[in-house]
Amino acid sequence: MDRVLVTGGAGFIGSHFVKRLLKAGSEVTVLDALTYAGHRENLGDAMLSPKLTFVEGNILNDQLVDHLVQRHDAVVHFAAESHVDRSFFAAGTFLTTNVLGTHTLLDAARRFSVERFVHVSTDEVYGPLVTGSATEQAPLLPTVPYAASKAASDLVALSYFHTYGVPVCVTRSSNNYGPAQHPEKIIPLFVTNLLKGKGVSLHGRGEHVRNWLHVEDNCQGIELVLRGGTSGEVYNIGGGTDLTNLKLTELLLGECGAGWASVGYVADRRSNDIRYAMDWSKIADSLGYQPARALEDGLAETVDWYRRNPDRWAPLLRNPTAPTAQVRLLAKPGI
Repeated sequence: MDRVLVTGGAGFIGSHFVKRLLKAGSEVTVLDALTYAGHRENLGDAMLSPKLTFVEGNILNDQLVDHLVQRHDAVVHFAAESHVDRSFFAAGTFLTTNVLGTHTLLDAARRFSVERFVHVSTDEVYGPLVTGSATEQAPLLPTVPYAASKAASDLVALSYFHTYGVPVCVTRSSNNYGPAQHPEKIIPLFVTNLLKGKGVSLHGRGEHVRNWLHVEDNCQGIELVLRGGTSGEVYNIGGGTDLTNLKLTELLLGECGAGWASVGYVADRRSNDIRYAMDWSKIADSLGYQPARALEDGLAETVDWYRRNPDRWAPLLRNPTAPTAQVRLLAKPGI
């Protein structure tokens, strides 16, 4: 996979993955619309690499997508609207970007015969599980518009393998965390508030359970799938650390030097699934995946990054009712 197109490569997970590919010697093109969660700064010094090409544009622009896909061996597709709360009042944008945008990429991959198409998804497509863990064969039972849009795009991606033979693999990861994540997710939101001496709010009594996966471990798993995955297969990528939000808050308070007086409780948000859990033995057994970072070490590294980089996150604290970026279908001049 010498030439890889990475959509959403200026986002949180995508930028970490791009840096990983560059270190491996691949030529990488990033296609990113630079909406509120995508920033060139996430790529850092990678922007100086002669092996990196950056294109600002939208995955719904079929002419631009064709122009790029035909020049690459593989596509790794991160680009998506991903914030659950925003999907409640902008469901149409989530469906448009996540489903139709994925279709645009897949159709180009079919016509230009790419060697691999990795579609990056989420454990939220399985819906809540009170007990047990979802394998890749579990039914998809999403409960919110974001998760439904990802489940739909997963099925579209797999249909392109079964119908057209496009070499598609799907990865589904648990909750990612790590340096440079946009401060709307719970870990960077709590960390940035605590570092400013502000309070944080737990939904309900903090009983919701999530599996936490360091972003670099997820990128390791995605790269294994890119290079050795079996077409038509789904791979769960987990972190091995399940925590209630209450326990997670306790760990973050300790890392930030704050006490429980900083914590308040608010009514639970709508459709807040009580627990996600995945069985990731398939990728471990077939591709040798193992998460390498202990949660305590990863959280310490993450908090340290936010402490040392206030210029990166402070301007990103946005009004949660701000409108979602509108879809634009215009290519950049000359592309």
